[in-house]
Amino acid sequence: MAADIAITDALVLTVDERNRLFERGTVLIEDGRITAVRQTDEDETDGEATHTIDGDGKVVMPGLVNAHTHLELTPLIGAFSDLDLLEMMGSMTALYGRIGEGEFDYLVDAGYDLAALNFLLGGVTTVNSMDVQPASGADTFGEAGLRGFFGPTVTDLFWDIPIDEQFERARAFIEAYHDTYEGRIRATICPHDDWSCTRELWERTADLAAEYPDLLVHTHLLELEEGNTMARANDAADSLGLLEDVGLLDDRLLAAHFRVADADDIERTAAAGASVAHCPSVFAYWNPDADMQWTPVPELRDAGVDVGLGIDDHYWHDSYSMFGEARQARLSANVKRTTGQYSSMELVRMLTIEGARALGIGDEIGSIEPEKRADFILLDVDKPKFTPLTNVPAHVVNNAAPADVETVIVDGEFVLRDGVVETMDAEAVQERVERAVERFADETEWELDVGGGSPPGGIDTLRDLPKRGPARLLSRLAVQTIRDQSPL
Repeated sequence: MAADIAITDALVLTVDERNRLFERGTVLIEDGRITAVRQTDEDETDGEATHTIDGDGKVVMPGLVNAHTHLELTPLIGAFSDLDLLEMMGSMTALYGRIGEGEFDYLVDAGYDLAALNFLLGGVTTVNSMDVQPASGADTFGEAGLRGFFGPTVTDLFWDIPIDEQFERARAFIEAYHDTYEGRIRATICPHDDWSCTRELWERTADLAAEYPDLLVHTHLLELEEGNTMARANDAADSLGLLEDVGLLDDRLLAAHFRVADADDIERTAAAGASVAHCPSVFAYWNPDADMQWTPVPELRDAGVDVGLGIDDHYWHDSYSMFGEARQARLSANVKRTTGQYSSMELVRMLTIEGARALGIGDEIGSIEPEKRADFILLDVDKPKFTPLTNVPAHVVNNAAPADVETVIVDGEFVLRDGVVETMDAEAVQERVERAVERFADETEWELDVGGGSPPGGIDTLRDLPKRGPARLLSRLAVQTIRDQSPL
């Protein structure tokens, strides 16, 4: 039987259990699945394929998995780059509060378009995004032919939006979007983090998770030591203890950052089967503490925890490149510790199969193997910068860039072919984003131009920051800190 797509004579980086690399390989796709992966045999014919790709000078590898991200404010890339940490966080808090109230929809919609376009161009075939109003994102990524996990944030100590309303939104989103767009779009449950949620919110999250047992629970966990402090304020021993108390420390949990985890946290996470998303660039850029502990990724992986890579808020550090995220993971870990924290192939696996496993879909995507969904990319390596083409995994994580992505296939369908986007109007997206940013600047008095960006004369101009939620958060943290320091 003829294949839908046949790729021949390519360097095929399978990322299977043996990390096989075919120097002249053939990949066949039919009905959205990979049917064969093997060495190209010039004497063997497979019949006529609907689309045949000459893979000479190309690396075929699984599509990249962005295991943790936020997408709504994508058009503001460059706006935060040169702010100090407090100004950036204050501006973001104010903006997200207004987005939660239904403002700036035009900016959010344009942001999802721009994010989908740039991730598609950069070989990212799957994203896992936690946002405020994710419906537009689910539609945009679904229509673009990409794979995505989306969920609305819930938190009771960060925003002033009523909790009942937040959970109603979450349930409505799940009902509308889970397992849509031929199964490529899936809903998630997203308590924001372990430092801005009360025990009551975690208990309600657990109830929602029990109601939808096939959904991923996606949160920020052990990002800051305040997470453990808040857990004690919530009558738990620590952050993981609180999740264990309410029944959420299990194999459905994906924890972003995990920066301050200790050996006991690693052991409990591994025993529970939970996963971690490591986002090195955002912390390398916005390092809040000169003595910051680096996420213990080698120890997590040694313990059997699936660790994927995430780009987090790409508009905070001005990069859409998941290849760059792998390189940053290596460099930052080596600087913080010593050289040799990762092999190149380990980083390739974190970009692909381990990210897929962290999202619970490692049996579907993440490697090039028969019966898996056909999500993969072709890199043009017939370039001076890849010459000589030795150690392909090292080239991928140290040298490759989004501009090297030539073709992207998701679920057996072309979304990028020979550098041309098949599922989006790139020029229309750019025009829409330009208009949205101009409107946003007019409405908020942000200064946004080719020379940089700055918020308007103090973050209060964006309307008063939330008061009730953050006031309760700071109060709880302060009281618990005093208790922790008390000798009684």
